[in-house]
Amino acid sequence: MSENISLPKPYKITDIIKETEIEYTFRVEADLEVEHGQFFQISLPKVGEAPISISGIGDNWLEFTIRKVGKVTNEVFELEVGENLFMRGPYGSSFPINEYKDKDLVVIAGGTGVSPVRSTLKYFYENSDSIKSLYLIAGFKDEDSILFEEDLEKFKSEFNTIYTLDKEKIDGFEVGFVTDHIAKVPFDSFENYNVIIVGPPVMMDAAAKEVLKNGVVEEKIWVSFERKMSCAIGKCGHCKIDETYVCLEGPVFNYTKAKDLLD
Repeated sequence: MSENISLPKPYKITDIIKETEIEYTFRVEADLEVEHGQFFQISLPKVGEAPISISGIGDNWLEFTIRKVGKVTNEVFELEVGENLFMRGPYGSSFPINEYKDKDLVVIAGGTGVSPVRSTLKYFYENSDSIKSLYLIAGFKDEDSILFEEDLEKFKSEFNTIYTLDKEKIDGFEVGFVTDHIAKVPFDSFENYNVIIVGPPVMMDAAAKEVLKNGVVEEKIWVSFERKMSCAIGKCGHCKIDETYVCLEGPVFNYTKAKDLLD
């Protein structure tokens, strides 16, 4: 009998990390083949399910950074270490890691958009000799919404980093939106490079237009529509933009395709 790929399975929670008041990272035991940028359907029996991007990949474990925003996530936040999180997946397209190797990489992420690109950042942090350079611009609304503070601090040792808050000034952070700092990236000095942009649709649209102004061609830009994911199997239609099912063809898209999907 073939396996029912739409049937959730239980995975044991081994750690829960409080990132902010409304965002926690859940680590689960999972021996699965996954790729950076993919997502799972997280569920609880008799409650419902929600699509969540992978924020961390390790030996026999996965991490998901979840925001408390509705019925399913509210119930997930009631779980404790040792209990089960139900999941099905992985689903969707991924960031083309091999295409980024031996080149310069620019990552521009806003708010919760740091989550789906975090595993990619950690991969290149741990394999820094596989990439020429990495420029990271990460922006958050305010001090209370900063995610992955330990990772951001570690990244400074290997990456060229710009961290920014929308309107606050604190140590280690600039002021302004991520788009205000894109011109600081020396695109002219790169021979071969790629750009990843992840965040709210308005931010991705503005950031993409800004990097294009700086001479980047569309083919070098990658985005993730992680907020648009839905059932993961192309049945419910909630993620459909024109004729594109984000859960099947995405969430990672090259900008040549994504430019027609942005709100």
